[in-house]
Amino acid sequence: MKTYHLTTFGCQMNEHDSERMKGMLDSLGYAEVGERAGADLILFNTCSIREKADNRLVGHLGEAKRLKAEDPTRVVGVGGCWSQSVKEGVFEQFPFVDVAFGPGQVHRLAEFLTSDSLSAQGYFEFEGFTGHLPMKRERDFQAWVQISVGCNCACSYCIVPSTRGREVSRPLAELRAEVERLAADGVREVTLLGQNVCSYGRDLPRGAKSTFAELLAEVDAVEGIRRIRYTSPHPKDIREDVIAAHAELDSVCEHIHLPLQSGSSRVLKAMRRTYGRERYLDRVAMIRERVPDCALSTDIIAGFPGETDADFEETMEVVEEVRFDSAFTFAFSPRRGTEAATLPEQVPPEVKRERMERLVETVQRHATERAQRFVGRTMEVLVEGPSRTDPARLRGRISHNKTVNFAGVAEPGELAGVEIASATSTTLAGEEALLARLAG
Repeated sequence: MKTYHLTTFGCQMNEHDSERMKGMLDSLGYAEVGERAGADLILFNTCSIREKADNRLVGHLGEAKRLKAEDPTRVVGVGGCWSQSVKEGVFEQFPFVDVAFGPGQVHRLAEFLTSDSLSAQGYFEFEGFTGHLPMKRERDFQAWVQISVGCNCACSYCIVPSTRGREVSRPLAELRAEVERLAADGVREVTLLGQNVCSYGRDLPRGAKSTFAELLAEVDAVEGIRRIRYTSPHPKDIREDVIAAHAELDSVCEHIHLPLQSGSSRVLKAMRRTYGRERYLDRVAMIRERVPDCALSTDIIAGFPGETDADFEETMEVVEEVRFDSAFTFAFSPRRGTEAATLPEQVPPEVKRERMERLVETVQRHATERAQRFVGRTMEVLVEGPSRTDPARLRGRISHNKTVNFAGVAEPGELAGVEIASATSTTLAGEEALLARLAG
């Protein structure tokens, strides 16, 4: 039996794609191994959102090169967004790579592995969904569901449209059927994936169009599904019907990830985000009105080209006003082929560092304060396994996407009632409440 090792970089969509690669490889008779040295096939599913991901990949490819030199029969493959962004340049930079493919060509890996080709092959067209491939899930009770691929936005800093193509939605009936199969297989929590989930369905043919809110209702109606998460919405597209779904549908989690990127309307315009500060704050107000306990997380970029001290202060004002439960914060990193990479007035690294430090401190302060509202409450926790910091305790998540470490005897996949005793900016802690195990 041939073996493989797969390393995944980047976002949840890449994690989903990697699960599909693993399912496909298992169906071809390959077995997964824990170390690259024991693999006949060494694979990388790459990210190209930030420079840091590129640099990490180069280091890992160095090990693959060494292992390939030791055994030339090994196959080295590079998939994902970075591969798509450089295309044939993969082979120019790394001549030892045998196969390269973009996110829309994962199925071509199987064609390559089952062919008699002795030459390197690259596959970079946009076609098909990885969601149609077999899946090997990390956890039996959780699953990713790819509802669309690609993006029609033109954010000036983002490379995604060029690596994943134009937006294409999967039909609602097809998605409902997939979720029903997952529920029958024991899945209790699904995460709906798209580059801009709230624009789901607009590209479907007349008579088959659907909205994201309608999709949420269809998934909520599937027996056995207890939690629905999704990522990510776009502030320009999230509407009242989606927010209402959080209030009205039992399984839609009390958590919305709403990327801000900047609190300055001037910078948002330069980013081509197509919304301004007021539109964003209006969406937040609507969420807080309809779903008062909803957890809000976000993405923020510090040091976008041309961002002045005054612009950054506007971002800080929004952070202070909204009081996010968590935030992914990034110093601007120019990406090849994007408009922002060529903009004048690039912000000096030391200024970006200083702004990041202030931003992170403020976000963590508010996240810590927001987390205190759970202390003393008994929260429903979907158990995921042992705590990473103390194997004698358990770990899981509440609907609000907070991790909980707790003492208890529940099994992975069970819903347990946990009395929260303490909270930090990132985690909650407590004990399983007596007689609080929550039935199917």
